[in-house]
Order: sequence, then structure tokens, then C-alpha cells
Amino acid sequence: MLHTFVALVSDKPGVLTRVASLFRRLNINIVSLTVGESERPDVSRMTIVCEAPETAAHRIRASLYKLEITVDVDEVGRSEAVIRELCLIKVAAGPKTRSQIFELSDVFRARVVDLAPESIMLEMTGAASKIEGLIQVLKESDYEILEVSRTGRMAMRRGHHTSRVLKALGTPSSRKPETSDFAAKPEPDEILPNEFPHVHEEEEYDLTEAVDDHGEEA
Repeated sequence: MLHTFVALVSDKPGVLTRVASLFRRLNINIVSLTVGESERPDVSRMTIVCEAPETAAHRIRASLYKLEITVDVDEVGRSEAVIRELCLIKVAAGPKTRSQIFELSDVFRARVVDLAPESIMLEMTGAASKIEGLIQVLKESDYEILEVSRTGRMAMRRGHHTSRVLKALGTPSSRKPETSDFAAKPEPDEILPNEFPHVHEEEEYDLTEAVDDHGEEA
């Protein structure tokens, strides 16, 4: 089963190695991993897609929280987030086959970004299944695919989740708080890792105890 995690991490050397080493220790295969800038210059946004049993998702998230480089981590699903991928495909094409590839690119809403005497380069953005569909059709149509470059998945939760990300980054939210005599009590899933100073990377981490601790401190 594929799981998609969005992690906000410190922008410093060695962060990518730390995260990759964590998944190696957990014996979990990373399907794709993308890293880029976030709203703050000192924080990077990392989207990790891994293949693991359904029961392993909570363990992966807890293990990512243990790293002191982690600001926030969240697991997202297709119904909860916008998930996209960018792909460049270079196809062998001469004067006789170009028009057919142009028509095919229109069907899949791909763009022609480079045209050479013997090749065409297509750019496509969308769900992974849509990109794989274009690649499959090109192969079944006996077009020679010279190169394929894919960024891996990028994900962002829809709507209300933005405020939690801003809280993790320490950035004030533009949404005004509701008037109330009492502050809203945070749910266990909304508590951030830096609110639990007793959790360290060097310590053995028991997931059951961690959940109990979160519930008591919430």
C-alpha cells in the first residue's frame, strides 16, 4: 500500500540523508521523494511516498517526529489533498510521425516543450496514473521513448489544514480566531513535536506510550 507523507524539515545539510536513513532502518521502500522550499527560507517541504503495510503508517509518522530536524509531518490521502507530479518525456519522432504525437499530447493535455529534427519532448503535469497512461499509450503505439524524467509526487492538503502548517512554521495565520471565553483544546493529532521535549532521536520510542502521553498533555 502506498502512503504519502508531507514533512516540514529544517533546511540544512544532511537532512535528506537523515530521512533516507530512517526509512532504511525501518526497512521501508521509498517510491518517490521530493524536496523544495516552503513559506520560510529556513524550512524545506518534503513529500515522501513509500510502500508499506497499512498498519505501518502511524509508526512511520512517529519515527519522523523523533528527528529533531522535523518541524511537522502529516499523512495525506487523495481525497484530502491535491497530489500532482511533473514528467518530461522525450519521444523519437520524424516528420511523418510528429502530427500523430501532437494529437496524442492534446488528448492527454501534455505540452510540447522541445522540437528537434528527430525527437519531441513532452511536458505533463497531473496525477501519477494520468502520466503512466500517456507512457503506456506511447509504448503501445510503437513510439520509441528515448528518456523519461519524473519529479515524484507533490502534495498539499486542501482548505482548513493550512492553519496547522502555519502554526508549525511559526507564521501568523491570516484567519481571525473565533471569539470564545475558553481557548480551544487541541486534538492529539494537532499537537506538534516541539511540544514534547522528552522525545529524542537517541531514545527508544514506544508508540503506545507516546499516544498515551499525547492524550494526557492535550
